[in-house]
Amino acid sequence: QVQLVESGGGLVQAGGSLRLSCVASSSIFIFSMGWYRQAPGKERELVAALTRGGTTNYADSVKGRFTISRDNAKNTVYLQMNSLKSEDTAVYYCAASRVGLSTSWGQGTQVTVSS
Repeated sequence: QVQLVESGGGLVQAGGSLRLSCVASSSIFIFSMGWYRQAPGKERELVAALTRGGTTNYADSVKGRFTISRDNAKNTVYLQMNSLKSEDTAVYYCAASRVGLSTSWGQGTQVTVSS
């Protein structure tokens, strides 16, 4: 497994932007990386994913507003979040996954969007 540490969350007004970072304890080259979020009273949901090969996948609710990217040299994955809405308020988690291995999760970072 790999240890993941998220940062970059905070309080922002609706329409604003945040960039989340997830730093891994070792190389993320072999992993597919993803950002998930969990709002109070709701299940954890996939926000964005990025495969080793560069294929991206986004939740319909964030398409056109969020962008996932990775810097393998820095063992870091990012989530650029623009045009934030109150419904984006949640704890955001980073995940690293690979077939045959258990998924690694970060501790989460809180994002709060005020309307």
